[in-house]
Amino acid sequence: MPSYSVNESAVARARELIEARQYVLESDWGDVQPSADEENAFLESHSWADYGDWHLGLTDGATEETKARHAFVYGDFRRVHRMGLIACQYRAAGWRHKESELAAHELLQLLDSSTA
Repeated sequence: MPSYSVNESAVARARELIEARQYVLESDWGDVQPSADEENAFLESHSWADYGDWHLGLTDGATEETKARHAFVYGDFRRVHRMGLIACQYRAAGWRHKESELAAHELLQLLDSSTA
């Protein structure tokens, strides 16, 4: 099983989006999470750094500027999705990646407190 590091740039970007109210509170994450084709389309007009800012995890040892380097996508390349953060937290917890789990949890708490 791969190991991951928290992508601090992605955490900062998610915080910015939440504070700017760029989020979706209710969605079917299975339907709205970016597909491979949507990822490719995004990469045609954006940098790898921009792509990485949508992923809370970085796969340790993976080659830079590859999709394999990025894990735990939390949004649709426009907005944070609450269900995306929940999926990140759940997957990270299931794979015992505590730092990524906690990063997703903290972002979820920020999102929920900003909508209360």
